[in-house]
Amino acid sequence: MSQIIESSNPILLLVAVILTFMASYTSIDLLILLRTSETNKRFLFLGGSFSMGMAIWTFNFFGILAFDQNGAGAYNIPVTILSMVLGVALAGMGFMFVSTEKIRFLHVCCCSLLLTLSVLSNYIIGMYALNNGIFYHLAVLSGSFLLIMAMFLCSFMILFYANHWNRKNKLWFKPLSTLIVTIAIAEGHFLLARSMPPKEPIKNVEQLVNGTPFVINLVFFVSVLIVAGLVGSAMIMNKRLAKSDKYLRDFRYALDQSAIVAITDSEGKITYVNDKFVQISKYSEEELMGRSHSIISSGYHTQAFYKEMWQTISSGETWKGEICNKAKDGTLYWVDTTIVPFMRRKKPYQYISIRTDISARKRAEADLKETMKDIRDIHYALDQSAIVAFTDEKGNITKVNDKLCDISQYSREELIGRNHNILNSGYHSREFFQEMWRTISSGNVWKGELRNRSKDGNYYWVGTTIVPFLDENGEPYQYISIRTDITKRKETEDMLHRQDKLAAIGQLAAGVAHEIRNPLTTIKGYAEYLQLDEQSGERNEYLEIILDEIERVNDIVEDFMVLAKPQSINLEEENMVSIIQSVFSFLEIEAKKKNISFYLEYNQENIMVRCDKNRIKQVFLNFSRNSMDAMPDGGTIKAAIQIKGQNVSIIFKDTGGGIPLEALEKLGEPFFTTKSTGNGLGLMVSYNIIENHGGTVEVESEINKGTAFHIELPAANGKQEQ
Repeated sequence: MSQIIESSNPILLLVAVILTFMASYTSIDLLILLRTSETNKRFLFLGGSFSMGMAIWTFNFFGILAFDQNGAGAYNIPVTILSMVLGVALAGMGFMFVSTEKIRFLHVCCCSLLLTLSVLSNYIIGMYALNNGIFYHLAVLSGSFLLIMAMFLCSFMILFYANHWNRKNKLWFKPLSTLIVTIAIAEGHFLLARSMPPKEPIKNVEQLVNGTPFVINLVFFVSVLIVAGLVGSAMIMNKRLAKSDKYLRDFRYALDQSAIVAITDSEGKITYVNDKFVQISKYSEEELMGRSHSIISSGYHTQAFYKEMWQTISSGETWKGEICNKAKDGTLYWVDTTIVPFMRRKKPYQYISIRTDISARKRAEADLKETMKDIRDIHYALDQSAIVAFTDEKGNITKVNDKLCDISQYSREELIGRNHNILNSGYHSREFFQEMWRTISSGNVWKGELRNRSKDGNYYWVGTTIVPFLDENGEPYQYISIRTDITKRKETEDMLHRQDKLAAIGQLAAGVAHEIRNPLTTIKGYAEYLQLDEQSGERNEYLEIILDEIERVNDIVEDFMVLAKPQSINLEEENMVSIIQSVFSFLEIEAKKKNISFYLEYNQENIMVRCDKNRIKQVFLNFSRNSMDAMPDGGTIKAAIQIKGQNVSIIFKDTGGGIPLEALEKLGEPFFTTKSTGNGLGLMVSYNIIENHGGTVEVESEINKGTAFHIELPAANGKQEQ
């Protein structure tokens, strides 16, 4: 049933092939742009669908004219337009399946089916547009349909899946796919012409073409229509490319304004630098082109540094870091650098380095580092030489150094969050601290001397400077107190003060002691003589009073004589336990009369001290009698002896009424006493004796709880066995 073509027009056939290939290529190009574009998707979809529909219609139309089809002179224009619209619509429906984000094999099959239907519909409608009937060869038609669909399927498989097979060269994908589409459309026309031949074939188509002006006009119209579609799609692509170029220019301009940019080839040779690179390096563009970055190397970084950097970027990874470079004039500058490799066939073919000038920041970091070092050095020196504490604006401790913990015997945990009342010894008055707080809260520095008390109850003196730190409003937000331990100095001052008084008393005693003693002897003798013959009881009582007062004055003179002419000290090893026992035995009768009990505690029988036994006994008698005088209603005197390292500690503690704080500081001063009949010389002499033995005396007292005298003397032959 197939028809033999006797005559054809090869020119029309060639034009049909060329126009079909051009329209197919445009359609496939727009389809690829549709999948990668973020904008103009609607125009790209319509353009691609229109181009593919016109490619199918064009070859069908020119194929009918090029081969022996009768009825061409009566071409039906409305039916022809219908074939165009139907071809474009079916192509658009097919492209909808392959314009999704992820293309599956089923999508490609559906698209190929719809394009095959477009070819079939164009042929059938084109034949009816010529008022021709057609025969149907069902077996040939089915085979032709499947072959056309297979060719479309092959074309789109290459277009969408060939990148999985061959990643090296993708340039041939579109041309090859376009060629297969063109062959599918052309071969489809030939196969359909054989499977559905016309009923009334003509013998000479040249007469039809040459003699019919309508055919020429129709060819011209279709050619103009296809060319217009191609030009329109090209304008869309050019517009998109122009927009992309403007975006790239804007991006490059912004990058050049904000960063130092350089591009190098695969060997590290500079191929591009921006103005900021030229400005900071002080090299001209001509001096930099073709050179490596070693031209600006400062020598600051090691070879290992650059080796690690090149290993990173040559493997295709981005490198980030800070580099110190050297400008042409020798000045150094720092840049924060990001180097991005551009890959081709798994190898970098160029690198772009984006840098930011961080020289100011690095200088600030160096200055800050130097400042921090100075602060650390000052902090270390301060910690080594002073007692330091920080407090907040309310006076609560926020930070202390080791020296404060050492001298106060408190741990950091016990001090942090507390105020300095934890160290208050009670020595200073309330007004003293109020004046101090008025000074520092007004932003002024306060300096003075404070007596504090440690955790174990010992007192210590500190020379103190309190510095307020002020905020932007001039208000203190924290304070730093810097203290120096002046306990030894205060003890020395007290000792010198007592020695000055002793020297003054000694001079007084040397001048008047003998002059007082001679009249006293005379007065005492005559008083005793008068007492022998006196019969009146009342006068005898007066004479007893005179003799008692003379004895009292004589005792004072004796004390003066001791101060005026100190006796020589004969040091021998003596047992402190035996001395105190003899003192308590001597005072036992007097103590019983006053309802006073003695207790002695010691941890070994022999606690030896090199001393003058009589002088030390005098001290113990003075302390014991003072305790007895402090307990007129009776009480207890307890003595405790123990060895502390190289010293012997002796404590006399009573249960009397205690000594007021203001009087406690004056003990040992001449002519100061808490007793109504005392003169203060006894304690002063006792202190002097202990100091002459290389010892110390401290007094601790609490009102209504009693007083304790703490005596420490050097142990004989150093440290004794305990």
